[in-house]
Amino acid sequence: MKRKAKLREIIAALERLAPLKLQDEWDNSGLQVGFPDAEISRVLVCLDITEAIVEEAVAKKCNLIVSHHPLLFKALRQVSDATYQQRCVVKALAAGVSIYSAHTSLDNAPGGVNHQIASLLGLQDLRWLSPQEGEDAGAGLVGELPQPERDADFLARVKRSFGVQCLRHSALDGREIRRVALCGGAGAFLLRDAIRAGADCFLSGEFHYHDYFENAGMLLAELGHYQSEQYTQDLLQAYLQTNCPGVEVVKTELDTNPICYDGLPER
Repeated sequence: MKRKAKLREIIAALERLAPLKLQDEWDNSGLQVGFPDAEISRVLVCLDITEAIVEEAVAKKCNLIVSHHPLLFKALRQVSDATYQQRCVVKALAAGVSIYSAHTSLDNAPGGVNHQIASLLGLQDLRWLSPQEGEDAGAGLVGELPQPERDADFLARVKRSFGVQCLRHSALDGREIRRVALCGGAGAFLLRDAIRAGADCFLSGEFHYHDYFENAGMLLAELGHYQSEQYTQDLLQAYLQTNCPGVEVVKTELDTNPICYDGLPER
């Protein structure tokens, strides 16, 4: 049976999963647009907030969007139509659509984004790559495969698990992969931690060019930022359906990845 919930009730549920205290200091997880006492009947979950996503929410009669990536990282100096962020805010407010984002609060939480990736890879004995002091939380994870796999076989399985056609990676040499470090999104800042953890492979959404020279012989593999975090939408949908019963939760049908691969026609 459909029911309505106050936005503040849904926020409280989300912040039990991804407490705001766990987010990185530069981040802006939390309520982006809307009013806590607004009544919510239908939720759209997505990775990114774009104008098309707001329009999809309106078309599907969703009055709340829950995203992974925040719409607003910096304060708006005006609310007009000068940037896509401003246009999204205007569209959302005009249509009565609230927006909430769980970004590094969900990355760093137990059972969050990185645990979703680890589950897809079948990793065991998980521990934080960079723990937060005093919290069961942290950036990135490291774990063990049940059985070692040759590097090429492991990367082939990664491609199948994440539905990607290509991976960027360092040179293959036939080594065995057993211990895997991972971080969804931009994980280059954890390279030293992955090396210290003795990982055979570090899998992330993106690295820097010079990381490939400084990887201490560890296999590096890049899924792409969007591709590494795409299943966050499933995580959010399943969590909200369980913890906000009666409020309908749908997943976006739009691919918001702004990066194209092999998109130019042959000449």
